[in-house]
Amino acid sequence: MLPQWIIEKKRDGLPLSEEEIRFFINGYTCGEIPDYQMSAMAMAIYFKGMALDEIAVLTDAMMRSGDLVNTAPIRKPKVDKHSTGGIGDKISLILAPLAACCGVAVPMISGRGLGITGGTLDKLESIPGYRTNLSDKEFIDIVQKCGCSITGQTGQLAPADKKLYALRDVTATVPSIPLIVASIMSKKLAAGIDALVLDVKWGKGAFMKTPEDAGVLARNMVEVGMRMGKGMAALITDMNQPLGRTAGNALEVIESVLALRGEGPEDLMELTMALTTRMLMLAGKVKDYVSGLHLLQEQIRSGKALEVFFEMVRLQGGDVHALEDFSKLPTARFQEPYRSPSDGHVSGVDADLVGRACIVLGAGRKRTEDRVDFAVGVSDLAKIGEPVSKGQPLATIHANDAQKLEEARAMLQKAFTLSDENVPPVPLIRDMILPEGMSD
Repeated sequence: MLPQWIIEKKRDGLPLSEEEIRFFINGYTCGEIPDYQMSAMAMAIYFKGMALDEIAVLTDAMMRSGDLVNTAPIRKPKVDKHSTGGIGDKISLILAPLAACCGVAVPMISGRGLGITGGTLDKLESIPGYRTNLSDKEFIDIVQKCGCSITGQTGQLAPADKKLYALRDVTATVPSIPLIVASIMSKKLAAGIDALVLDVKWGKGAFMKTPEDAGVLARNMVEVGMRMGKGMAALITDMNQPLGRTAGNALEVIESVLALRGEGPEDLMELTMALTTRMLMLAGKVKDYVSGLHLLQEQIRSGKALEVFFEMVRLQGGDVHALEDFSKLPTARFQEPYRSPSDGHVSGVDADLVGRACIVLGAGRKRTEDRVDFAVGVSDLAKIGEPVSKGQPLATIHANDAQKLEEARAMLQKAFTLSDENVPPVPLIRDMILPEGMSD
C-alpha cells in the first residue's frame, strides 16, 4: 500500500477503507508519510468530502495516535462539553462545577484562544497560580476529589491532530467538515468520556457563519460520536453578539463567579443551564429538562456550585482569595466607558468587532506564541433590544496601553448599532440535535 494510491482514490471521490485511513494517519504520526503527502490528502478531503463511516474511522485513528486518558478509576458518569468558540463564552467555568454538584464527573481538556476566539485556559490562567499543565494522574485525582477539572492537552494526546491542524492552517484546508469533526472529536474522546454535549455556534463571532452550516457540523459530530459509542447532544446557538456582558480573560472569570453566585446575565445563564441540563440527562441524573433546571438552580442558590469551583481552582494551584476579592485578579490601568452617541435602542452588537477590539487590547493572540494580557478586554456590554440614552455607557474598555485603547474604541464605534425602534434579539438557541427520547 502506497500513500499516493490512497490520495488518488480520495482525489477521485472514492471512499477510503478503514485500513487505508489508519495506514495514512499512523504513517503521518510517526513521520513515515511526509507533510506534502498529508497536505495533498487534506486537500482531497476538502474537495471530495468523506462519508460518515470514513469520518468515524478518521476520528478514531487520530484519537488512538497517542495516549488515551484512563478514566476507569472515576466511577461517576463522565460527561464533557465542547464549544466551537465565540466571544465572551465563559460557560465552561460555570458548567463544570455546576454539573459536578449533581453527581457528574467532568474531565475537561480545553484549549487556548487563537484569533478572535477566547480560550478557556487563558481565562483560568488569569487566576494567579492556576495550573493548566496537569499530568494525567493529577487530572484524574482532581476529578475524583471535586468532580471536575479543566486542564490543557498534553503532547501525547491525539498527536496526529496536533500535526495535522498546523498543516491545515497553512494549506487552506481548515474549513473542511470531516477534518473539523475529526479534530474536535479525537481530542475530546481521548479524555475517556462517556458522553459529550456540543455548543455549535453560528454568526459574526463564530467560525460557522450561518445556522445551516452550523447544523451540518453539529449533525456530523453527533453522528460520529454515537458511532463511537458515546452519548451525544448538540445545541446550535447564536454568536452574532457576545455572550454575557464581558470579553477578556480576568473579566470573564469575574462574570463566571458572579454567575455561580446567581448574578449572571440572562443570556449566559440561559445557555449554561441548557447545556448543563443536557449533560445531566445524558448521565441519567435527571429524566427531563424541567427537573434538571430545578436541580441546577438549587446548586447555585445553596452556594454548592461556587464551592466546587473554588475547590477545583485550589486543587489546581489557583489563589481562591482572588475569586473572593477581585482586586487580586489582573486589573487594567485604564477603564474608560464607551458612551452612546444618541438615544435609541441597541439593534446590533457585532461580536466579530468586539472580539477584534479585545485582540487589539492584548486579550488574545494573533500568533500562537503571543503573550496574553489577562487584565484587558471589554465589560458592561449593552445587549440587543436594550434602550439607551445619549451619553450612557454601551461598554467599558479595559486597557493597559493608551494607543491600544484608542484603536479598541474605534472598533466599538462600528460594533454597536442603534435604532429608533426596539429590535428584539434573535433566539439564543436556534436548534437542537438530541438523542431519541430526550426533549424539553
